[in-house]
Amino acid sequence: MIVAIPVKGYFAENCYFYIDDRTKHGFLIDPGAESYKLLNLIVRKGWIIEKILLTHGHFDHIGAVNEIRDALSVPVVAHKNSYSYLSDGYMNLSSQCGYPITVKVDAVTHDGDILRLEENNEFSLQVIYTPGHTTDSIILYSEKDRVAFVGDTIFKGNIGSYQFPGGNPKDLMKSIVNKIFSLPDNTVLLSGHSDKTTVGAEKKNATFSRIMIW
Repeated sequence: MIVAIPVKGYFAENCYFYIDDRTKHGFLIDPGAESYKLLNLIVRKGWIIEKILLTHGHFDHIGAVNEIRDALSVPVVAHKNSYSYLSDGYMNLSSQCGYPITVKVDAVTHDGDILRLEENNEFSLQVIYTPGHTTDSIILYSEKDRVAFVGDTIFKGNIGSYQFPGGNPKDLMKSIVNKIFSLPDNTVLLSGHSDKTTVGAEKKNATFSRIMIW
């Protein structure tokens, strides 16, 4: 089960629950704001969140992390390069948009890692490192469900930004072409700031044209 919940702090952002239907255990991905809204939904649905997963360390994806971790006593998992973002309000952009936000990571991931539920080891997400938007950007891919949580690396009809600290246009293009576009065409892409799309659709539309000019 995938449940998308739009949340809004300084910016609107898509937060996702990836829940195992059988056990009701699952992952919470990129809780950017409105912790009370997310916690109320968890209680109402009877879900057990085993881990909070971060696609990258920008403040609009991490704003509700501390409150939810404290309430649920669950670990926060991010890429090994995330420390520079999660420990620094300038790097994660929170200082430029209000008050500084910092988050402690409990476990780090690497390219190719498989994140599994303890309650059901067959329910999992693969970590794919996709730098470019930030140096810690990852996507979380389920081959079984043909879905990828892509953060801000790619959007419906557009590519992620690369003008913020740690961004790099060449790395971004390589991540999209070599990593995301290598997934099956019917893979659904769930981003932080757009409607859902597919790998096949983005290969055909303007996103691919923009990438090819680099």
